[in-house]
Amino acid sequence: MHKDWPKTARELSSLMQDFGKGHPEVAKGFKQLSDAAEKDGALSAKDKELMALAIGVAIRCEGCIAFHAKAAAKYGATRDEVLETLGVCLYMGGGPSFVYGSQALEAFDSFADQS
Repeated sequence: MHKDWPKTARELSSLMQDFGKGHPEVAKGFKQLSDAAEKDGALSAKDKELMALAIGVAIRCEGCIAFHAKAAAKYGATRDEVLETLGVCLYMGGGPSFVYGSQALEAFDSFADQS
């Protein structure tokens, strides 16, 4: 493994908690938004996390990749589903998406192995 994705998620969670202590209203609002967006509805929470993972790849956000790879594994995404999601990222985003998509697959694998 090139990057310790579980460690990345833990460290970022700690930093975000520190921010939340300094600005609790914003942190609470973000948490409410996150909870509302993640709920099962017309799309399952798993599908939404795969979309969020794809967006993390598209915007080149390693923190987003860590959090949404972890959530995709938590909601039961398969490696094949992640690979197909990342295939669309490559199609839409070219070379940069290939680099970040490869990292996203590694991140997913690191969390899926913990399940």
